[in-house]
Amino acid sequence: MSASLRKPLDRPWGSGLREAVPLAIDALRRNPLRSFLTILGIVIAVSEVVAVTSVIIGLDRNVIGSIKDLGSNIVICYRFPWATLGRPPSEWFSRKELQAEWAEEIAQLPNVEAASPSLRIFRPEFGAGTSYVRRGEVRAKNVILQGNPPEIQQIFDITLESGRWFNATDQEHRSQVVVLGYDTAKTLFPGANEDPIKQEVLIEGQVFHVVGVAERRRQALSGGANPEDNIAIMPLSTMRKLYPQVKDYVLFIKATSAAAVPEVVESAREVLRRKRKLPSNKPDDFAIFTPDAFIDLWRQISTGIFIVMFAVAFVALLVGGIGVMNIMLVSVTERTREIGVRKAIGAKRRSILWQFLLEAMTLTGIGGLIGIVLGSALGLAVRLSFPSLPATISPLWVTVALVVSAMIGITFGMYPAMKAAKLDPVEALRYE
Repeated sequence: MSASLRKPLDRPWGSGLREAVPLAIDALRRNPLRSFLTILGIVIAVSEVVAVTSVIIGLDRNVIGSIKDLGSNIVICYRFPWATLGRPPSEWFSRKELQAEWAEEIAQLPNVEAASPSLRIFRPEFGAGTSYVRRGEVRAKNVILQGNPPEIQQIFDITLESGRWFNATDQEHRSQVVVLGYDTAKTLFPGANEDPIKQEVLIEGQVFHVVGVAERRRQALSGGANPEDNIAIMPLSTMRKLYPQVKDYVLFIKATSAAAVPEVVESAREVLRRKRKLPSNKPDDFAIFTPDAFIDLWRQISTGIFIVMFAVAFVALLVGGIGVMNIMLVSVTERTREIGVRKAIGAKRRSILWQFLLEAMTLTGIGGLIGIVLGSALGLAVRLSFPSLPATISPLWVTVALVVSAMIGITFGMYPAMKAAKLDPVEALRYE
């Protein structure tokens, strides 16, 4: 056969792609249900990757941002660590409380800008309070009660929406003054023109005067109200008077700079070991940590989520790939005579191989595109449902998902394509 007749059959790769894509789309159109079921695994896997990564990126921004709001030069001392995975050892709960007075000695250490004890009445397992704050018939529920000396504002740079922070005089005289959280104030004073400052509220049956209202805080993990906005902060001396039996203090330390944190941690450890009267051969019976511990914990959690996501996506891709292989084998069988005719008039094995590979890639690519659209829609739905959770579609993961879906087409389409390319033209032409 002349070269002029064979030339159109051995077209370049780009020309083969232009032919294979319409053929694959035509196969989808002629067998929509079979084609949809074939690529369903790929659609599920890709949409899962796009949706979950968008949510994780949004969570990561909020969580890391919330933790960094604490400050890179903050050191926290407590009976046991806050940031940990797994079941805590029973020894932790037998440890004695830290003493509030120890903060005064820690504040005198080199490179320490301020140190302050803090006392809270809340349920740590839920991160929410257990108290009520009343104003007439209006009641704020699940309010966190917190007692601090005035220095706490210097450590955390607490910003007030209105009013003032309590001062040394309030601390000295056990004044019944309170700074309300943003949501607590809005609950008790819902009117647009109601000013909470200098108003009276009832806490545990005691009358308190509102001296300040805190600004709204960043929400880290959900789209609901932040429990830290439902809080009532009072002088530590007043809290001691209100709850004399509660002595589970946290000691907060602010170093002069982030670079000085390691030195401050070691100095604080020496003070606490001395106060605890621990011999050199005994381990610490307290915990000293920084906000970096929370970041490390979040990294562990997000890594675990990614591992589970990839495991599920891998299974879905495997199922989708097997489906693609099956439909391509069926396609080879249905088009045996067509393959025989093409080979008889000069088509090479390479042309047949590329034709079926490109069809498989197109099939999985369409599945990938549907998955990207579906995953993006899910991410957008999360963003609209939870405004404080800015789910963000990652171009990187969208690209990865699309490339992987195309690679699935190559991997699982290779065997059917090779089978088609190896068909004997004579036997193929006899096939009925």
